[in-house]
Amino acid sequence: MHDCDSSAHPSVTDVIASRETLLAPPAGTITRAGFEANIEVCLRYLAAWLDGLGCVPIHHLMEDAATAEISRTQVWQWMHHGAQLSNGQKITAPLIRQTIKTVIEQIHASIGGERYSKSKFPQAAQLFEQMMINPECKEFLTLEAYRYL
Repeated sequence: MHDCDSSAHPSVTDVIASRETLLAPPAGTITRAGFEANIEVCLRYLAAWLDGLGCVPIHHLMEDAATAEISRTQVWQWMHHGAQLSNGQKITAPLIRQTIKTVIEQIHASIGGERYSKSKFPQAAQLFEQMMINPECKEFLTLEAYRYL
């Protein structure tokens, strides 16, 4: 048994946080690439989920609903709390719509027309857009996606 020498450890001070501190958006940089990556992960995961897959490789990483949830809620929070990209562009519904369109076009080009026509990407894009512009952050991505099955 060891004696605990409290003098060997610095004292811990209590943290007192105000309502404003707790609700303040975190400081940090939102790059265009990071913003687009969040949207792409959501679209790719949603399309795969609607096609019956629970986890999918996206850019050499195995992604699941948790990754898509983090990406989705982050984009939703950025838009609904007035966040800006590192270039100063405000994250808005039109920016999200345009980015969804751009990402879908890139996916279409990368997988080809035949494979795209059999995919669930159009439904995934529609659902993701609806969830982003909704004033309420929906509880869980896949609960909303069940409507598309």
